[in-house]
Amino acid sequence: MAWLILVVSGVLEAVWATALSKSDGFTRLMPSVVFGVALILSMIGLAVAMRTLPVGTSYAVWVGIGAVLTVAYAMATGAESASLVKVLLMLGVVGCIVGLKLVSH
Repeated sequence: MAWLILVVSGVLEAVWATALSKSDGFTRLMPSVVFGVALILSMIGLAVAMRTLPVGTSYAVWVGIGAVLTVAYAMATGAESASLVKVLLMLGVVGCIVGLKLVSH
């Protein structure tokens, strides 16, 4: 269950990071609200997962999922350029996340 909570928290990290960008320095209400709610839920989930999982593994997985999804969303919406090298590097991060899951006890 801790892994599922951690993955959901990582997804919420991507949500708050994207909302932060769209908030335009907290001058736009809805993206600012989404940022705040997603941030709080993401942190709560990370904290709950860390009750069971090691801190280093938890943080690496949380950040990795958030970073990959944030970049993927930015590339999909055209906010960031896409390239084969970027996609391959993001797949490398995903591979490392899967590897951490496989070697954790």
